[in-house]
Amino acid sequence: MKRFFDKSVVTNLLALVIIGTGYLCPFYSEVMKSIGFFALSGAITNWLAIHMLFEKVPLLYGSGVIPHRFEEFKTSIKSLMMEQFFTQENIELFIEKEEQQGSKVLNLDPIMQAIDYDKIFDGLISSIMESSFGAMLHMMGGEEALLPLKEPFTQRMQTTLSDMVESETFKDALHHGLNAHKISEDITGKIETVIDKRLEELTPQMVKDIVQKIIRTHLGWLVVWGGVFGGLLGAVFSFV
Repeated sequence: MKRFFDKSVVTNLLALVIIGTGYLCPFYSEVMKSIGFFALSGAITNWLAIHMLFEKVPLLYGSGVIPHRFEEFKTSIKSLMMEQFFTQENIELFIEKEEQQGSKVLNLDPIMQAIDYDKIFDGLISSIMESSFGAMLHMMGGEEALLPLKEPFTQRMQTTLSDMVESETFKDALHHGLNAHKISEDITGKIETVIDKRLEELTPQMVKDIVQKIIRTHLGWLVVWGGVFGGLLGAVFSFV
């Protein structure tokens, strides 16, 4: 708020200087005093109005409206976020756009690399040994007789899975399984939960600081223009 007070102080000091000049200058003294008093009243009125937005002033009804109405401000913040940015339609469009890019959404390389082919081969061996071929394989050396098949089996399995996930049939089925509407509902619900949790932590002082931070650059100019237009009105009324 430093800039705000700088502008306010300068404006009020200039108005006081004009008033003093009106009392000391023998020429157009009434005009100068009228300009000065109107400018000072305009600047002070706007400064008080700005001050009343953020601070409670005794005996002045409606002052401190921002901290007093902070619950409504929190509701407005949530409505702005959920109705303008994180709408279900916007999230659905984002998901569908990502799906259409294909390479980003359907990048299954990490999943393919995470597959434990050794475990798959061990399961195959166990199934064979428990089948009717198990007794015959025991006569030919048991499980060790199948170990030479491990590397060819792994390579073949990798090639088969890679061809499968790259096929158009698989991609179409995966796209069909990705329900953008359902995903967007889940995401929207989680976002709303996060926003609610954060808003519950807000205090009246924090809401006041947020609003001040947004509009503080313009607050000082309200005082300046109050002084300017007040001075112009004073000049006009001095000739009436």
